[in-house]
Amino acid sequence: MTDLSEAHLEAFLEMMSAERGAAVNTLQSYERDLKDALSFLRSRGTRLITATADDLRSYLSHLAGEGFKSSSQARRLSALRQFYKFLYAEGLRGDDPTGILDAPKKGRALPKTLSIDDVSKLIGQAEAEAKSGDDALSKLRMHALIELLYATGMRVSELVSLPASVLSQNGRFLVIRGKGNKERLVPLSQAAIRAMRAYGEALREKEDGADSPWLFPSYGKSGYLPRQVFARDLKGLAARAGIRVAAISPHVLRHAFASHLLANGADLRAVQELLGHSDISTTQIYTHVLDERLHELVQNHHPLAKQAKKQD
Repeated sequence: MTDLSEAHLEAFLEMMSAERGAAVNTLQSYERDLKDALSFLRSRGTRLITATADDLRSYLSHLAGEGFKSSSQARRLSALRQFYKFLYAEGLRGDDPTGILDAPKKGRALPKTLSIDDVSKLIGQAEAEAKSGDDALSKLRMHALIELLYATGMRVSELVSLPASVLSQNGRFLVIRGKGNKERLVPLSQAAIRAMRAYGEALREKEDGADSPWLFPSYGKSGYLPRQVFARDLKGLAARAGIRVAAISPHVLRHAFASHLLANGADLRAVQELLGHSDISTTQIYTHVLDERLHELVQNHHPLAKQAKKQD
């Protein structure tokens, strides 16, 4: 019997592109992972479209035996889940064999972050340099970048590609276009608004920057500041602020934004929305912050904990 799995795989990828706006890299990752599963199942005389839960367990066991990390196994399982959900929704299967599969257990990799004190040092250094008057536009740009990143937690790709039109917005919110072309609304701090406006005024005074459609224009191919340039300049700023350079990157500042919000009482769902995570499980890498906060809450406020402290 002809294996129609490849045709269904193509239909799945078309749906992910057309209906969900999946990025090219995401589509390539899905295709690579699903074709690997298809190849394994074929070697066992099984078709991807008719595979059972036991067949898929065997595939995951095969990956583990080949030395794949649990995170890589989990990614393959995630691709399979999406594929079988598609088959079920299209009436091509009457069940979802991934529904009873457990995700590979993986050690919790805590995201690198910065302390509030280190972030304050970083922002303070950027602000001081912006006021120095030397290479004014470059220093004002860095101050605006830092303030915006820490105030919003946006991805570095979202930050450097902000349109110049945000300068004409008078509100305290910023519309960010993220993954899958989805838009989300994030609040701005007063400090971020001031830094962005000061930079915007300096940019308008520069003839070759005023006509760009980007907030952070560049002469590069994309037309806006390459994220690698920002990352390099950020490390230089960190060094001047007395912060360990190896500990800093734009993504670390995004993690700091999320961790500091949670540590100060923010709801995990709210942080998910602000970060632009489509799935709450992605945001749950920050639950260690919640665990620490809950432990402190119990130790400081539970009557039995208070009593134990008095006895000590």
